[in-house]
Amino acid sequence: MESKDLKRLIDTFFTCDKKEVLQIFNEFLDTLVAEETLTAVEPMSRNYDTAQSNPEIHIIPGNLKDARDAIFPYYWGTDGWNSRFHLENVKGPANYASLIGSFACLLKNPNLCVDTYSQRSNELEIKAITTLANLVFYHTESPWGVFTMGGTISNLYGGKLGIEKVLPGAMKKGLAGRRLTGIVSQAAHYSNETVAGWLGIGTDNLIAIPTDDACSMDLNLFEAEMERLYAEGTLVAFVIATFGSTDASGIDDIAGIRRIIDAQAKKHSMPAPQLHVDAAAGWQMSFLNEYNVKKNTFKLNKDVLAMVEELQPRAMSIRHADSVTIDFHKMGWGHYPSSAFIVSNKEDIGLLFRSMEQVPYFSEADYRHDPALFTLETSRPGIGPYSVMASLNGIGLQGYQMLVAHALEMTLLTKKHIEKLDYCKVLNMKCLGPSAVWWVLPKGRDAKRIYDDFIRGRVSEEEYRRYFSEIHRLFEKRKNAMDPRNDARLSFTTRMGYQPRGIAMPAWKAVFFNPKTDAEVVKQIVRSIEEV
Repeated sequence: MESKDLKRLIDTFFTCDKKEVLQIFNEFLDTLVAEETLTAVEPMSRNYDTAQSNPEIHIIPGNLKDARDAIFPYYWGTDGWNSRFHLENVKGPANYASLIGSFACLLKNPNLCVDTYSQRSNELEIKAITTLANLVFYHTESPWGVFTMGGTISNLYGGKLGIEKVLPGAMKKGLAGRRLTGIVSQAAHYSNETVAGWLGIGTDNLIAIPTDDACSMDLNLFEAEMERLYAEGTLVAFVIATFGSTDASGIDDIAGIRRIIDAQAKKHSMPAPQLHVDAAAGWQMSFLNEYNVKKNTFKLNKDVLAMVEELQPRAMSIRHADSVTIDFHKMGWGHYPSSAFIVSNKEDIGLLFRSMEQVPYFSEADYRHDPALFTLETSRPGIGPYSVMASLNGIGLQGYQMLVAHALEMTLLTKKHIEKLDYCKVLNMKCLGPSAVWWVLPKGRDAKRIYDDFIRGRVSEEEYRRYFSEIHRLFEKRKNAMDPRNDARLSFTTRMGYQPRGIAMPAWKAVFFNPKTDAEVVKQIVRSIEEV
């Protein structure tokens, strides 16, 4: 081998040429700034077949500009969700404090598996987890947890802890033919089925409890189901409560669920299931826990203030849970992946520990701080803790309070204006969170009366299917006619969470995750509905 060729390779790709790296990074930033001046236009066309049939790798070594050119078209063709017109689903723009944290992480590229692979980045994860734990659990003495690749995996951890609690040794021996169940609400995220399937419980053994019209689990039905399952000798491994359903922002009564779990387990001499809270899309309400509604520093209007006052005890009730999932890459406005699984009691993590004999590769691992001894993953990126700590300390508690309060303000404004239209019906008026879901029917129809008749069972299947079809047709009509310079991009859901008589209801949806979305955007949404 020619030593000069190897040296050139090392100098180009493993030695920092600060000038060239900064130049390329500035080019990407220039593109990002240019993108922020654009509207929320339709995404560029994609051709997956071409991508699959044309793999590409250069033959001879090149340089950093070759690396830039290889990915730039895809970078330009990927939306950063920076436009104030983006109201689709639970995705918002990443903040620039998070960018600084994430960039710092990428430069060092730590692997959070063990201290020797990550050093102080491992320490930063513990600090970030503890900070978030004291926020969402409203102060706790001995939390622990890890950042994961997404909310589904965080929920998977909660479910797995439940299995180990009710069936000790399952990690080694399996389920041993025992039937285990998990319980969620009908408004829970579909990923819970993934969890049940991947954990070996089986999706058929995941029981969904109906909700009320606030998309909150019906506790009477939940208690009756617990009674039935325990009476037949079935183990309940976990109950996953929802704090902020993805469509309608529904919130389960976590304290009420805790009381029922403990009472039923004691009554039937059963091990209590893991009470896990999926707060991936709603955890940020905890920022408002200590907002003084009497002083009202931000001068919130009375409607927003009333929602904050109602939200505070709901958010504080997360402290009754055993574990929680949060997605900082949602309304923490952090970079992916920034999901975290957090337990209130550090000792619970011990149920997942591997013995040192099982991990000879990490003979230096220490049970006090090395996640590789209990995590599903071995290699884990450090973006989560870097994004979290940079964002929390850049934006600050009051900054996050303002951002969350603004999202609630825009949501309430949207609900208020849409509900005034006779042919529209807001479906989640009782829900507390940054999303609005509603019906739009043809002008001349009384949407409120139709909704009431539907809820009370006075509408035939043929009739409600026709109404549902009209709701979807009008959504598509607006979508096809919208002006990307003025009109917000909305979403459509086929199941908003509340299912009266077991019937899933479709809805238009707007999620206020973008801090730039203002009252003018909301007013234009209403105008576009009136013109549809």
